Amino acid sequence: MPKVTLLSYTPEPEKLVAAAAKLCYSSSSPQTLMDGLTPEKTESFLEMLQAMGHESPIEHVSFTFGIEGVSRSLLAQITRHRIASYSVQSQRYVREKDFQYVTPLQIEKIPAALELYEQTMAQIGESYDRLAAMLKEKHVETLMAEGMDEKAAGRKAEKMAIEDARFVLPNACDTQMVVTMNARSLYNFFRHRCCNRAQWEIREVAYQMLALVHTVAPTLFQSAGAPCICGNCPEGKMSCGHPDEVRAYDAMRKGNATR
Repeated sequence: MPKVTLLSYTPEPEKLVAAAAKLCYSSSSPQTLMDGLTPEKTESFLEMLQAMGHESPIEHVSFTFGIEGVSRSLLAQITRHRIASYSVQSQRYVREKDFQYVTPLQIEKIPAALELYEQTMAQIGESYDRLAAMLKEKHVETLMAEGMDEKAAGRKAEKMAIEDARFVLPNACDTQMVVTMNARSLYNFFRHRCCNRAQWEIREVAYQMLALVHTVAPTLFQSAGAPCICGNCPEGKMSCGHPDEVRAYDAMRKGNATR
């Protein structure tokens, strides 16, 4: 199961967004606008912004997440969201000793499939270790022949070995990352990844992220989520056909987060 943690975020995010938006229509200074915003005024102004579809002010606030227990398959999906910053555990520098992996729920449900899956992961782990050992031995030999001392050669050879041995590791291989997005990018991310048609792993990550930001900025993210939360599904014939189910699930996830 993925685990998402909200590591950091812009202080007073809703108040800052409201002040930035008000500045567009006011002769007052930014600090004066910040000082004059009560929680009630902030909430009211944010609701007006959302009704107008004025999104640029929400780019001023950002949120940083720690994401653990996800697959390299998820990594390939989440980095398609380009207006964001990513720091990912490297398989070039971190050896995958007894590597952890993500098991899809549909595989878990079938005992024979689960057995085959786990056997495959074990075989890949053995192959990775053997390849790393073979490559390291060869690199140490070459480096020492070039005049490097044994200890230094061992350190360098280890890095060189796992850099190539990692090619046998599967999409299922566990990874972790730090991700930062501004609120507007998060809205875009949630529109795509909270949708019923999103892949199950990234949908779970998206909903954990949404629940976390909704807790600290409930007005700002009240309409965030799949497009059918506050309107019609844009998927046409590709729609899941269950908007009420998606809305109920969205309300449940947001509600649980604020309790």
